[in-house]
Amino acid sequence: MSANLKRSLFIASFILPTFIVYCIFTVYPILRGIYISFTDWSGGSETMNFIGLDNYRELIHDPIIYKAAYNDYFIVFWKVIGIMLIATYFAVALTRLKIKGSAFYRIVFFFPNVISVVVIGVIWRFVYNPKLGILNSLLSFITGKPVETPWLGDSDYALWALLPPAIWAGIGFFMILLIAGIMSIPAPLYESAEIDGASQWKQFFHVTLPLLWEQLKVSVVLIVLTSLNGSFIIVSIMTYGGPDNATQVLGYRLFEKAFGTYQMGYASAVGVLILVLSLLTTVVMRWLMRRESVEVS
Repeated sequence: MSANLKRSLFIASFILPTFIVYCIFTVYPILRGIYISFTDWSGGSETMNFIGLDNYRELIHDPIIYKAAYNDYFIVFWKVIGIMLIATYFAVALTRLKIKGSAFYRIVFFFPNVISVVVIGVIWRFVYNPKLGILNSLLSFITGKPVETPWLGDSDYALWALLPPAIWAGIGFFMILLIAGIMSIPAPLYESAEIDGASQWKQFFHVTLPLLWEQLKVSVVLIVLTSLNGSFIIVSIMTYGGPDNATQVLGYRLFEKAFGTYQMGYASAVGVLILVLSLLTTVVMRWLMRRESVEVS
């Protein structure tokens, strides 16, 4: 047996088990879901009749789907802006500005990431409670008048009300990711910038931002993917897609069809739509954020 063959077998012995697990728990469910999307399976019966593109035709004519897709991208857009601005600010503040107790603040900001999304949803439902919520109590104190705004029960406010908990829950993880990127930037670059008289703003735009671009790009893609695939969790805890489908998202629509009306075929078609949108959005985001990598020797 040649040395190259032995090396290949050695590498394969590590890759193959992981590849098999990936195929079983990722590739097969995706392919199975695509197949089910072409059937009328209810989920509880053994019969699974092939109906072609009927589920996709129903999908195209479902007005709630368009509303849900809009809400998904609405949440994605504001989550990207909110999380990236706040996480970047705190990452720079806790590294470059030499704030005392930075380790403590890192723990505080990361704390929401160790809490279940269900707990986060329940906490913010109490915050938005019309009569007992902290938000209305604070507004009543500021205005001097009783405020009982139904934040989650009014279609004008409900979707916006989902953004603070969604953004709050994601800041800590991406802050830590960006802190790691900033700490990997060589200190002599900042020292040279200071000698040249560069302010903190100029150091950020001309040193930190270019060398942090790869971490920023990865962060944006992760936020987009986790939002398109996971927004339904916070929706299912806080608003159930209401009021009047104002907070409906594709993931929750899938859940409703699969476990509410037992239309597994249609739900699978929604799942395929989520998969396609996720892939297309990722490709577009990577294209929009493309640029040459800046390397430091």
